[in-house]
Amino acid sequence: MKLAVVGGGSTYTPELIDGFARLRDTLPIEELVLVDPALDRLELIGGLARRIFAKQGHPGRVTTTDDLDAGVEGADAVLLQLRVGGQAARNEDETWPLECGCVGQETTGAGGLAKALRTVPVVLDIAERVRRANPDAWIIDFTNPVGIVTRALLQAGHKAVGLCNVAIGFQRKFAGMLGVTPADVHLDHVGLNHLTWETGVRLGGPEGENVLPKLLAEHGDTLADTLRLPRDILDRLGVVPSYYLRYFYAHDEVVRELGTKPSRAAEVAEMERELLKMYGDPELDEKPALLAKRGGAYYSEAAVGLAASLLGGGGSTYQVVNTYNRGTLPFLPDDAVIEVQASVGHAGATPLPVAPVDPLYAGLMANVTAYEDLALEAALRGGRERVFRALLAHPLVGQYAYAEGLTDRLIAHNREHLAWA
Repeated sequence: MKLAVVGGGSTYTPELIDGFARLRDTLPIEELVLVDPALDRLELIGGLARRIFAKQGHPGRVTTTDDLDAGVEGADAVLLQLRVGGQAARNEDETWPLECGCVGQETTGAGGLAKALRTVPVVLDIAERVRRANPDAWIIDFTNPVGIVTRALLQAGHKAVGLCNVAIGFQRKFAGMLGVTPADVHLDHVGLNHLTWETGVRLGGPEGENVLPKLLAEHGDTLADTLRLPRDILDRLGVVPSYYLRYFYAHDEVVRELGTKPSRAAEVAEMERELLKMYGDPELDEKPALLAKRGGAYYSEAAVGLAASLLGGGGSTYQVVNTYNRGTLPFLPDDAVIEVQASVGHAGATPLPVAPVDPLYAGLMANVTAYEDLALEAALRGGRERVFRALLAHPLVGQYAYAEGLTDRLIAHNREHLAWA
């Protein structure tokens, strides 16, 4: 089995490598190719990857290349984890929206739209080259904004599934609170990427006992602290929202906070400098502890599980993924990309049935889905007016004066990445 990782020069790749090494019986990789145009970083990370494989006794071969076509040739699956514009572009996504009084964040709001506009054309070009090299290869997208990017891939006819680490993070956290193994925890996870709620936590599978009320009663304070939301809100909702919902439920509070400290991108850039120094140490043969602060916890385990299900040819497994709605949530279009539990196997992902969704959540999902429609249209066709319409539709913007100011700033800060600008 051959896997290719596009964006293999990311400082987070050693987390993925560690998962591949530990879970080699689940996903028996013979060749792992790290693909990235940044050869200096790629060689550092490739060297560490080989040392991690060797230490853990993985027999697979790790290769590196800046040649995308060569890297994906013959690959059974291609993982996308790229960041167009790097941390510098992320820093801008997180700062210029604040000038208009709006949240600055790299996956939602105006910053998320900027990232989508930069990213979708690049990902579609990569996917087309993957299809030419091997039309049977699966594309696993971890590139944000995952929902919009996955929808672009699916609409273009690619064999693609989107992946996020939010659900597996909750699964691990809940398992620890309950004193059970993660495999015992099945989430009733519903929403769009980075706009999700845990409406049930079941023991043993989709039909198991719902212990979410018990978790909220016994661990509500801890969950509220983790999400940075008031305990009272969790009790009143009766669900556990993703931490991204704080941008919606406490927007003005978050904007005030973000204006008083360095951006997350600036923090990550400093971590990356330290990590790259560590990766250059020829004695280092495991992922360093600092990597845990980089973000993306449990990504490697989620990626291994998804790739194994798609490529294994055996029975299906349950996993939270991003895929077409196809009637699962009747208040959304069939071609909306939703993030829910699905049965995943060699033929792809099929969403499991979802209980009727409270209008409190369904309304916000429908609003953001409409924004994503407009965002994808802007990413594919360009144009200032399409950018303005997407921003005006976003519930974190919503006012024409904000949308006008944000449109001007978005184009000014991203002109080099937007062919139409």
